[in-house]
Amino acid sequence: MLKKLSVFLGKYKKLLVWIPFLMAVDVICELLIPFLMSKIVDIGIPGQDIRYILRIGILMVGLACVAILLGCINMKLSAVASQGFAANLRRSLFEKIQDFSFSNIDKFSTASLVTRLTNDVNQLQFTALMGMRIFIRAPLMLVCSLVLAISINARLSIILIVAIPILGLAVWLIMRKAEKLFSFMQTRLDALNSSVQGNLVAIRVVKAFVRQVYEKTKFKKSNDELMQAAIHAANTVIFIMPIMLLIINFATISIIWVGGKMVGAGSMGTGELISFLSYIMLILINLMMVSFVFLLAARAKACGQRVLEVLETKNDIYDLTANQETAKQGKIEFCHVDFKYAAGTGDYVLKDISFTANPGEMIALVGGTGTGKTTLVNLIPRLYEATNGQVKIDDRDVRDYTLEALRHSIGMVLQKNVLFSGTIRENLLWGNENATQKQIEKATKVAQAHEFILSFPKGYDTQLEQGGVNLSGGQRQRLCIARALLKEPSILILDDSTSAVDTATELLIRRAFREYFPDTTIIIIAQRISSVREADKILVLDSGQLVGCGTHQQLLENNEVYREINSSQQEGVVA
Repeated sequence: MLKKLSVFLGKYKKLLVWIPFLMAVDVICELLIPFLMSKIVDIGIPGQDIRYILRIGILMVGLACVAILLGCINMKLSAVASQGFAANLRRSLFEKIQDFSFSNIDKFSTASLVTRLTNDVNQLQFTALMGMRIFIRAPLMLVCSLVLAISINARLSIILIVAIPILGLAVWLIMRKAEKLFSFMQTRLDALNSSVQGNLVAIRVVKAFVRQVYEKTKFKKSNDELMQAAIHAANTVIFIMPIMLLIINFATISIIWVGGKMVGAGSMGTGELISFLSYIMLILINLMMVSFVFLLAARAKACGQRVLEVLETKNDIYDLTANQETAKQGKIEFCHVDFKYAAGTGDYVLKDISFTANPGEMIALVGGTGTGKTTLVNLIPRLYEATNGQVKIDDRDVRDYTLEALRHSIGMVLQKNVLFSGTIRENLLWGNENATQKQIEKATKVAQAHEFILSFPKGYDTQLEQGGVNLSGGQRQRLCIARALLKEPSILILDDSTSAVDTATELLIRRAFREYFPDTTIIIIAQRISSVREADKILVLDSGQLVGCGTHQQLLENNEVYREINSSQQEGVVA
């Protein structure tokens, strides 16, 4: 995992050469100070040599200043490297998600992807930061302190040589268990974010149905589950510090006991014992630091696996050609197409669909809820890939176009009208960022949006709130239609995109299509029969199968499913 994640250091890898070097010099300076202190105690003070004491004291101050300076430089370099690593990783994750097909996105929840982009990456960044600051310095300090302690008194060092492996084994066993707990904790965080996201997206519905108490209860459940998971993980790793202190304090007491006897016997100097104890304290401090990094690493490993799961997910829809030619005519052909969702039940949602839409035709899709209408149109721009059969545009398989060229040829208005924070103009320019004011106004006039836009004091520069909540449902739909028309596509797909528009305005929109975009092939999904009467061809779907195809009059005469839909909408209507 480290090898896979290290590539995201990018240009900051060169700092990893300087950081260990600066760290090594810092460690040497810091380790020399106890050694020099022992010289003062054993030589300078007994000999009352003031000049020697001052000379050694000034050298100690100089080494301390150098150590502080190098420590500050190392802190800055490690901060730059870790932040750069996190930025590169976050950007790669976001770009990967942008390339996902709908089926890839179905695999992960939105809340989980947000957690991985934020919390998981932040945890990896913090671990990288502390790793560069501590994980190089602490082991280096630990080993060097142990070597110096051995050089002072090998017999006394046996106590440490026994204690350290026991401590290392205890930490390893605890971390091994903690890793699974941290992984579970991240999934609980996903669930909490999902609860928050769902509540905020639907906050108006929550208030309208007075469901605040229910939502609070649901949030409390997710919040409590995360808390319990975090406590469980903390209760496991909390044993590290007591075990460490127990072993090290036992070792320290043993050293003082044995060392004191050696000083009394004259086989060890007082200054040597003081410096030996100083190295023991350095070993203690750095063992704590190493265990802290191991603790971070346990959680970082869980986060890293979640991040790599996204990065290593294979995009199941990708370019099979480098030909950038776009579709010009807009002819659509389905040839015995079957489709099923990879994340679904395994049943086919569409079965043996075959039809042809000629350039400039208006094709309508009707059928009950869940009959596969939206799924069918999603196959045209390859938002999903047909399981069997072929989808063709201009007599070429859609897979023979690049995704960019294919989708540039298609204007699509989805069921859910999505607008972004910004001005009306900025939202419209999503369709064509280079569109002139004349082109913008043409598209909005066709979509019957021009008049209501001008009714705002700032017109096209009116600021929209997130999701366009300061517009009505019908106004949002018309802006989305205008945005799609700005692409001047050869194919326009309207997925129930006039449901919030009154019948008269809908009629004006359809007639404007005929007048201003006569060569554009238009596919309309609609629930109202009145919306599809004038279509050149109406496709009737039932349980994922194409059970009828023809004009409104032909289907009334020959198709029972269509007659039932029409009759159900005529009930209660007075002629």
